[in-house]
Amino acid sequence: MADPAVIAHRGFAGVVPENTVAAARNVAEHTDASLLEMDVQPAACGTPVVIHDERLEGTRDGRPLTDAEGLVWETDLETIRNASVLGTAEPVPTLAELLEAIPETMAVNVELKNPGTAAIRFGESLPEDDRGERKAIWKPFVQRVVADCDAFAGELLFSSFCEGALAAVRDIAPAYAAAPLIWDDLEAGLEIARRYDCEAIHPPRNAIAGTGLAETEYAGLSSGDEPAIDLLEAAHDDGRAVNVWTAETWTQFDQLAEAGVDGIIADYPGLGTVSSQ
Repeated sequence: MADPAVIAHRGFAGVVPENTVAAARNVAEHTDASLLEMDVQPAACGTPVVIHDERLEGTRDGRPLTDAEGLVWETDLETIRNASVLGTAEPVPTLAELLEAIPETMAVNVELKNPGTAAIRFGESLPEDDRGERKAIWKPFVQRVVADCDAFAGELLFSSFCEGALAAVRDIAPAYAAAPLIWDDLEAGLEIARRYDCEAIHPPRNAIAGTGLAETEYAGLSSGDEPAIDLLEAAHDDGRAVNVWTAETWTQFDQLAEAGVDGIIADYPGLGTVSSQ
C-alpha cells in the first residue's frame, strides 16, 4: 500500500501561524508535504487574500486570529495586509504574495472559502435550477483567483464546500484539478464530484468506514454510527483520489493511512513519519 500524500493544512497550522508566507516557506523548505493547503477570500477590492475565517477577529485557542476586526470582504486591502496573525509579526498575505514566496515544485491546494457574501450554499448538492445563479455569484472572485494562480507554474488543486465555486472553476479553468469538500452529506459530495468530473474528493476524517474515527463526532457527522456509505470505495470506483481532513495526531493519521486514503490533510508535519515507525 502506497503512503498517502501529506497535505499541509493552512501551512501546518499546528506549528506556524496559519495561512502566512512564513507557514508556506516552512512547508516548502523544511517538510516532506506533497501539497500546501490554503484558504482564500476577497478583500473589499476583490483581491484574493489568504485567510480562513470570515471575520478578522476570529480566535484560535483563545488567541485573536488577527489584531484587526470586521468581515474580510468588507475590509480594505491595506488593513488586511497590515493585520498581524495570531500575535506574530506575520501579516495576512495576498494570494499572489504567498504563491511568489514558494517554489513551483510545491503543489498547492487552494480552498475557495467565500466569494464575498454571507449567502453561500455550504455543503449542498444544488438543484439544477439554482446552479447557474450560484456559479454566477462565485465567478468574479474565481476569475481573480485563477489569474493569480496562472502566474504560478506549480501543480494546483481547487477545493470548496460550495458547489457554485467548483462550477465556476470548471467554467473558467477546466484544466485545473478540483475537489468538493464534504461536511455532513456524503451523498452530496459524491454527486458534486461526479457532476463536475472532479479529480478528487475531500471528506472529513470520520467519514471513512472501518476506522475508529468513523464512530466519533466531527465536522457535522454524529458519533456512534458507521457512515451510511463507503465513501472511500465509491470514490475509488469512480477513479477519484480521496484526501481526508484533518489529522491532528499521529494515531489519526495512522488509521486513515491504513484505510487506504490517497492524501491526509494534517495540522502537523511528521505525523506520517511517526506512524510508519
